[in-house]
Amino acid sequence: MKSFKRFLLLAIVASLAVFAAACGNANNNGGNEGSSEGASAEGGEELEGSVVIDGSGTVFPFMSLMAEKYMTEAQEGVSVEVSRAGTSAGFKKFLVEDGTDFNNASRTIKDEEKAQADELGMEVKEMKVALDGLTIVINKENDWATELTEEDIKKIFLAEGNIKNWSDINPDFPNEPIKAYGPNENHGTYEFFWEKILEEKDLVEGVNLQQEYSTLVDLVSKDKNAIGFFGYGYYASNTDKLTAVKVDFGNGPVEPSLDTIAEDGDYANFTRPVFTYLNVDMAKEKPQVLDYAIYTMENAQTVASETGFAPLTDEEIKASVEELEGLK
Repeated sequence: MKSFKRFLLLAIVASLAVFAAACGNANNNGGNEGSSEGASAEGGEELEGSVVIDGSGTVFPFMSLMAEKYMTEAQEGVSVEVSRAGTSAGFKKFLVEDGTDFNNASRTIKDEEKAQADELGMEVKEMKVALDGLTIVINKENDWATELTEEDIKKIFLAEGNIKNWSDINPDFPNEPIKAYGPNENHGTYEFFWEKILEEKDLVEGVNLQQEYSTLVDLVSKDKNAIGFFGYGYYASNTDKLTAVKVDFGNGPVEPSLDTIAEDGDYANFTRPVFTYLNVDMAKEKPQVLDYAIYTMENAQTVASETGFAPLTDEEIKASVEELEGLK
C-alpha cells in the first residue's frame, strides 16, 4: 500500500510539473521527430512535442503514472500533460477543433458525443485500458454497515427508498441520519452509478456531490454516518481512512479487490471497464500521440496493478496494440 501511495504521489507531482512546462504550448502544437530511441516509436526514433490528456478523475492516477513512465523511460523529449476535469467535462474539451489528444473516461462515449465527433469529421478510437470496481465506502468508526446488500445501497441513494436513518436499513443499526456522498455529474463514475445501478431514478435529497475525489475521501473520513462511492483505486490509496463495504449481490458479501473485480467475477455487478479515447486524426498527424497510445496499451497491465485497477487479459492487450500499429 505504501508503494501504491508513493507511485500515486510521484504521478501527481509529475503531472503538475508537466502542466507547468506545457502552458507555453498550444494543446496541439505538432511534434518534431528526432533520431534516437523510444519504447514504441517506429525505428527507435526519438520524438518531441506534446501529448494533451484530460477527462476522468477515476482514470487520472492510471494515466498520470503512465505519463511519468513514458517521459522518464521512453521519450524524454515528449511532454505529456494529464488533467482531470471529469469524463463528461473532458469530452467537451476533446470534441472540439484543436481539442485534447486523448480523453480518459470511466464510461463509454455517448451517442450524442459520437454525433459531435461526426459533425467535426473526427475519427475517435476507444481504448479500453483496465477494469475498475465501483466501491462503496464508509467511515472507519462505522462498525455496523460493513456488509450491505446491493438493494440496501440502492435504497440509501434513491429518493424512492425513503431511507433517512441507518435504522431504516436495519433496526439493529443506529437511529442516526445517513449522510450520502458521491462524485458530481462531471464524472463518469456518477453516470455509471446513476444510469447502470440506480437505473436513472432520482437521487435521495441532500446527497453531497463533489468534483474532487480527495474532497470525498476527506468528507467521509470525518463523518461517522457517511457513505459514499467512487472507483476502487481511491479507496486502495486511503485504506487508513476508509472502510470498503462488502456487497451482497445475492450469493453472500463480496469485498472489492483486484481479485474480485472482473466483468464475469463475484463483483461483476459493480465492475466496469475504463477507457481513454484517442483522436485518430491527431495520432496520424503527430507521431508522439500515436507512440504514446501504443506505449499505454503495452504497459497497461503493469500500470493498472500499480494504481488500483484490475488488468486486462493478454489477448485484449495484443488486439489493441495491433489495431494501433495499423494506424502507422
